[in-house]
Amino acid sequence: MEQLKTRTRHKPTKSLQVDPFKLSAPMGATLAFLGVHQCMPLMHGGQGCASFTKVFYTRHFAEPIALQTTAVTDVTAILDGGDYSISESVKNIGNKVTPELIGLYTTGLTETKGDDVSGIAARMDVPLVYVNTPDYEGGLEQGWAASCSAMIRQLTRAATCVDDNRLVLLPHVSLTPLEVEKIADLIAAFGFNVVTLPDLSNSLDGHLGEKQAALSSGGIRVEQIRDLATAGLVVSVGASMSACAVELQKKNPQMRHHHFPHLAGLVATDELNKILLDETGFHAPPFQVGRWRDRLRDALLDCHFALGKTRFAVTGEPDQLAALTAIISEAGGKVAVVIAATDSPALDDLKADRVMVGDLGDAEDQASDYDLIIGGTHVEALADRLGKGMLLRGFPNWEQLGNQLVYDCLYEGGAYFLCEVANIITRHQHHGKQR
Repeated sequence: MEQLKTRTRHKPTKSLQVDPFKLSAPMGATLAFLGVHQCMPLMHGGQGCASFTKVFYTRHFAEPIALQTTAVTDVTAILDGGDYSISESVKNIGNKVTPELIGLYTTGLTETKGDDVSGIAARMDVPLVYVNTPDYEGGLEQGWAASCSAMIRQLTRAATCVDDNRLVLLPHVSLTPLEVEKIADLIAAFGFNVVTLPDLSNSLDGHLGEKQAALSSGGIRVEQIRDLATAGLVVSVGASMSACAVELQKKNPQMRHHHFPHLAGLVATDELNKILLDETGFHAPPFQVGRWRDRLRDALLDCHFALGKTRFAVTGEPDQLAALTAIISEAGGKVAVVIAATDSPALDDLKADRVMVGDLGDAEDQASDYDLIIGGTHVEALADRLGKGMLLRGFPNWEQLGNQLVYDCLYEGGAYFLCEVANIITRHQHHGKQR
């Protein structure tokens, strides 16, 4: 335990990544705007950047993705300050659809050439939120969080009173649509009217719509964003979302804020329920909540035998790493290696032997230290080559369907997760004996 208290984060030391899994800030911004109803994400950059992002998420969610680009070329990058390409793109969008909001965000190209998106946005006579998301700063989490803060800063109206029955949920980018829904449902069971920003739980949740939407279908409505500051409570999940809650409290200092690094496993979910009980005055949570707590406790005992003799390597976004390492540790698993896509305060308190910012090349270098690796699609080839067990989580997952329905948080999701991991360990050990 003393080692965990004194360990510090590891920033990347390599001059380049040879097997990267990091995703860019504009990709995070894309997802955030897809969590707003009838929104059109507009990426200000080259056409290839938007095409890659569109294909990436189409494969991951198995859903059509609404996304437009200003299609900056080498010529316009030199001659245009951004005004023409952005105004023409907005005009073209308006000729086809009528979005409730356009989310304008930058890329490395347009940031490097210094386009004044704030000045351009101020001259636009359309509902538009702008955010600076250069590829060379941060990653997926930072792009998502920056877009959330921008929507609050530019859309939310200041308020002086609060409605204690209203609660704003600010989830981090790695929570799946179903996880966002389950967290909101739990809070609603205590009598709160929950509004989620951004809300992928009914936009990219895998529902079958009547037709392919040219705009995001589902998500929080713009008018709801404008009224966020009237809520009595704000709950943020993930270190990346703390600043968003602070931005919201600036709109109304009377709002109360509760922050959770993650909501995975017994301890974190107990803390959420305790706060909800304190806020509402309820004597006990709803019956099914308590029942799932008992099931998770049983799963912790049942799965301890498999996880307790397994060494784990976990890769991904920092906020998701905080959740995964916590629940694995609760069940007695040893997290030997954590490799994060970007640096974050979330990495400071992870229960792991080694924490670093790096790539899958680092995972291969430390192959002797772990038995099972958790990460996106890119870890599959590595696990096969090294003979390791594998669990797919995070972005991207192009090998499996139903990514939006994966559910690892709270009591219920924690029980499912532990059983899934224990079964993978058992199968892997069985196959290893047969070789």
